[in-house]
Amino acid sequence: MNEEVKLFMDEAQEQMHNALNHLESELAKIRAGRANPKVLNDVMVEYYGTLTPLAQVANISAPDPRTISIQPWEKQMIAPIERAIMSANLGFNPDNNGETIRISVPPLTEERRKDLVKQARTIGEQAKVSIRTARRDAIEQFKKMAKEGLPEDVAKDAENEAQKMTDACTKKVDEMLLAKEKDILTI
Repeated sequence: MNEEVKLFMDEAQEQMHNALNHLESELAKIRAGRANPKVLNDVMVEYYGTLTPLAQVANISAPDPRTISIQPWEKQMIAPIERAIMSANLGFNPDNNGETIRISVPPLTEERRKDLVKQARTIGEQAKVSIRTARRDAIEQFKKMAKEGLPEDVAKDAENEAQKMTDACTKKVDEMLLAKEKDILTI
């Protein structure tokens, strides 16, 4: 395969894998009725005047399926952590005992489960769009290169290879969505 063609194929593949990684991180943030410390990944706490990710000022764990436990490394951080969780608007009500913060994860209603499934599908569709955009960009480059002297059969082979990568990544997105939907709808 032509070196320039390989370069564009690698770039398209990297963009597709970035879309899959982004999808995976976004799906992890959707809570499925069980305690998952990842739902707190985006919570920023004011730490000595600087907004800092919660994971950098406390230990976060899920001791049981209905509880998230947050153990701050400094006791004076309990109040700022509680404020940050409340302002993140995750639907959690933190409770502290002076040393640790506990969050009880309420069971999801049927309506909320359906909303979460819709949210997951929307995120999945965005990932598919990103994957198709990477394919389209690569194919445009191959067509441009064919006009500039790249043999037509090499360009067609590259287009077919880009389509195969797209199909594989789209299938992976569907599998991830199916697993997340099953996770959300499982009571």
